[in-house]
Amino acid sequence: MQKLFVTASIVALSAVAASAQDQTLYLGAYGGSTETLMNETIIPMWEEKTGATVVYVAGNSTDTLAKLRAQEGAQDLDVVFIDDGPMSQAIGFGYCDTVNEETFSDLYDAARMPENKAVGVGIIATGLAYNTEVFAANGWDAPSSWNDLADPKYQGVLAVPPITNGYGLHALIATAIVNGGGVNDIEPGFAAFEDAIDDNVLVYEPSSGKMSELFQNGEIALSVWGSGRLKALADSGFPGAFAYPDEGGIKLLVTACPVVGSDVPELAQDFLAFVTSPEAQRLFAVTNGWAPVNATVELTAEESIALPVGPAIVDNLITVDYTIVNPARGDWTQQWTRRIEN
Repeated sequence: MQKLFVTASIVALSAVAASAQDQTLYLGAYGGSTETLMNETIIPMWEEKTGATVVYVAGNSTDTLAKLRAQEGAQDLDVVFIDDGPMSQAIGFGYCDTVNEETFSDLYDAARMPENKAVGVGIIATGLAYNTEVFAANGWDAPSSWNDLADPKYQGVLAVPPITNGYGLHALIATAIVNGGGVNDIEPGFAAFEDAIDDNVLVYEPSSGKMSELFQNGEIALSVWGSGRLKALADSGFPGAFAYPDEGGIKLLVTACPVVGSDVPELAQDFLAFVTSPEAQRLFAVTNGWAPVNATVELTAEESIALPVGPAIVDNLITVDYTIVNPARGDWTQQWTRRIEN
């Protein structure tokens, strides 16, 4: 009987593998370094494991959300990678299916989106990036508060992304919080920028590539930026460091969801389980600068420079309530254009 059972099991597994070999998973995710890492390493690993094929559809979070909206009711995509803000919208529109509970077993609670309709794939923190050599030459202590953005000594050497950029949006929210407001009362943030921070800002720069150039050319010494971006710049040899403000950095979660109506729902769930596995999580951290959402991943001190690694940092990150922010963002952008970048 045991031999018959083993033989039957092998036949069943072979049938699953054969079925998977005929299936294709359409993945909507970021371009650039993420696309390179996925296509050269992570996707081939998963394809070898399952026998399935992945078609990569590159685009930023806004592009991918637009594709979901355009294909509503007849989705081509099976899994999407989107930043947490736009992902909150995708969930609200009903585009995301529920992620299998088992996927979350080794993950930080921070990796959960509302009703488990999406799962975090990487954690990025918005905080304060700075040039350690310039700070040392001027005798400046490392920045330690969001209020440091208003310190007159940084006049002309500060860069902040506009609020059409996620890091800039986080800067406005954080500034509102430390001045007695928050997402429900954003005015203290606008007032702080108008009254003090704007005087220090050299440029409101949306491009991460340009932000790197500003640091490297010595035009700026301090910026509001992402932990992964600073890590990439520091890895190139630049004397950069990343400061987590005492009030907390802002959590930016790279998230993924299985798309409602996928014709390969089991493969979609398997893919999400794979990209949150220790093996894939380590690759995202070392190559892309995304801190692991999987609590079992271990990184060296060098590998984790600047990244929000471990519960001591992760648990102190500020989580943005995008159910409040998303409906207000259009009005905030108009105010920003009128009051700050005019």
